[in-house]
Amino acid sequence: MAFDEDRAPRYEGEDVSPTTERELKGWYFTGLAAEIFAVCGVGSFAPVTLEQLARESGVLKSDGVTPCVRPSGDNNAQRLVRLLTRAADEGSDAGACVVHPFGRETTTASFAMYTFSVAVFVQALTLVSFSPFADYGTYRKRFLMTFALTGASACMAFLLVWPQIYIAGAFLTVVGVVCLGCTFVMLNAYLPLLAANHPSVAEKTYEDEQDTNMRQPSGKSTSAELKLSTQISSKGVGLGYAAAVSVQILSIILLVLLKKLNFARESTPLRCVLLMVGIYWTSLTVPGALWLKKRPGPPLRMGGSSRMPLAARYVAFAWSSLWNTLRTALKLRNCWLYLIAWFLLSDAVATVSGTAIMFARTELQMGTIAVALLSITSTMSGIAGAFLWPKLSRRYNWPTRNTIIACMLGMEIIPIYGLIGFLPPIKALGWGGLQQSWEIYPLGVVHGFVMGGISTYCRAFYGELIPPGSEAAFYALFAMVDKGSSAVGPAIVGAIVDRIGTIRPAFVFLLILIALPIPLVYLVDVGKGRADAVSLSKLLGNSSLYNVRMEDYEDHRERESEAAEGLLHNGGRQAM
Repeated sequence: MAFDEDRAPRYEGEDVSPTTERELKGWYFTGLAAEIFAVCGVGSFAPVTLEQLARESGVLKSDGVTPCVRPSGDNNAQRLVRLLTRAADEGSDAGACVVHPFGRETTTASFAMYTFSVAVFVQALTLVSFSPFADYGTYRKRFLMTFALTGASACMAFLLVWPQIYIAGAFLTVVGVVCLGCTFVMLNAYLPLLAANHPSVAEKTYEDEQDTNMRQPSGKSTSAELKLSTQISSKGVGLGYAAAVSVQILSIILLVLLKKLNFARESTPLRCVLLMVGIYWTSLTVPGALWLKKRPGPPLRMGGSSRMPLAARYVAFAWSSLWNTLRTALKLRNCWLYLIAWFLLSDAVATVSGTAIMFARTELQMGTIAVALLSITSTMSGIAGAFLWPKLSRRYNWPTRNTIIACMLGMEIIPIYGLIGFLPPIKALGWGGLQQSWEIYPLGVVHGFVMGGISTYCRAFYGELIPPGSEAAFYALFAMVDKGSSAVGPAIVGAIVDRIGTIRPAFVFLLILIALPIPLVYLVDVGKGRADAVSLSKLLGNSSLYNVRMEDYEDHRERESEAAEGLLHNGGRQAM
C-alpha cells in the first residue's frame, strides 16, 4: 500500500526511513539525561556548590581578612558557636562573605547569580554560532552528542575544584549551562523529523488523501504530525521529570550520608553529588548515541570569499543564518505571532518560579530542606501533568492551541491565590492567601501540573509553524526568545520589591503577565501556519530559502490556492 512506502525526499541525501521504536527510545534517553542535570544540577546543587566554594575561599566584608569558613576540626560545641556567629554576622552587611574575582569585591551569593547570568549570555551566543549548522549534513546528531557529553564532563569535573580555584567552578557552570541549552535545542530539532517519518503519520496521510480525493493533503498531514509530536513530547517530558525526581532523591540521600563523614569542607559532599549527576547524564546519553539516526539535512554550502579563513566563514555563515531566520519568521505571520506569545509566556513562567522561591524564603521563612521538598513536589506534579494533559485534550476534543490556553489559565491560580491574602477576612483567619508555609505546597502541585502541559505542547505546537528543513535554526530562535525574556519579569519584580519592601504586591504584575500571551496564542492558526511554512520551504528550496521576496511568496501561495480550487472543481465534475 502507498503508506508503507517512504515519503519522497525533499533534498538529496535526506533520510526518509520510518521512525522506529528504538530511535524514539534513543531520543527519550538523551532528553531525560539532560533533564536530570537541569533539575538536579542547574536547579539545585550547582548554584549551592558554587556559592559554597566561593564562601570557603572568601573573607568577611567587615575586615577583609577573617575567613568566612574555617576547616571543621572543631568539636561540636565550637562548631555550634561558629554556626550561630555566622548566622548573626550574615544579618548585617558588614558580616557578608565576599570574594574578589578579577579584583572586584563580590558577595558569594552575587557571585553565583552573576555566573548564571554570564552562562545565559554565552548560551545565546553559542546557539547563534552553532545551531544553524545543525540543519545541514549530519551536524544535528554530532552537535547533540558533543554538547551532551561535554556538559556531563563539566558536571563531573566539579569534583576536582577546591575553594582556592573557585573561579574554575564558575567556568564549569557556564560550560554546563551552555551545553544543556544547546542539547535541548538539538533534541527539539529532532522532534518534527521523528513525527514526519513515523509510520502512523504516513498511514494517516494516505487514508486522508483517499477519503478527501486529494483535498488539502498538507492540512491533514499536519494534524497527524502535530498529534504524534505532542504524544512524543508528552512522554519525553514525563520520563525526564520522573528521572530527575529519582536522581534528586538519590542526591539528597547521598548528601546526608556524606555529611556524616565530617569532611573538612562542606563543599566536598556537594561536589560528590554533582559527580553522580554527571555520571547519570553521561551513561543515559549513550543509548541516544547508539540508537538515534543521523537524519542528515541538505549539504552545507557556505558563501563568502574563499580567501577568508575557514573559521571566519563559519562565523559569518552562522550570524547571517540568524538574520535570515528572523527574516523568514517575519514572513510567516503565525510563526512570529507565536514567538511573541512565547516571549511573554516563558517570561511569565520564569518569573512565577523565581518569585515563588523568593516568597518561600523571605515571607514564609522556609529553610533549604523545605524548599527542596517544594521542588520535588512540583516536579512530581509535572510528571502527572505531562501524561494527563493529552488525555484531557482528547477527552474534551481541545485543539492544541486551546490546551495551551487552558494551561495558562491554570497558572493564573497562583497569583490570584497570593492576592487574596490582601483581603481582611482572609487575613483575620491567619491562613489562606499564602500566610502559612504549608499553603505553598498545593500551589507547587498546580505549578508542576501546568508546567507539564506547557512543556509538552509548546515545543510541539511551534514545530508545526516552521519551514521543513530549518528545524535547528528555528528551535535555536525559540530558545533565544525563551532565554532573552527570562530576565525581564524577575527584574520588574525586583524593582517592585525594592520600591514597596514586600513581595506580595508583585502578584498583581504576575496576574497581568500570565494573561498577556493568551489572546496571541488564540490568534495563531496552526493549520494555515503549517501550510505557509511548507509553501515557503518549497518555493526556492532549502539552499536558498531565506532569499525569497515576500511578493514572490504571496504569488506562490496564490497559485497554490488556485490549483487546489481547480482540483476540487474538476473532482466535483467527475463525481457528477
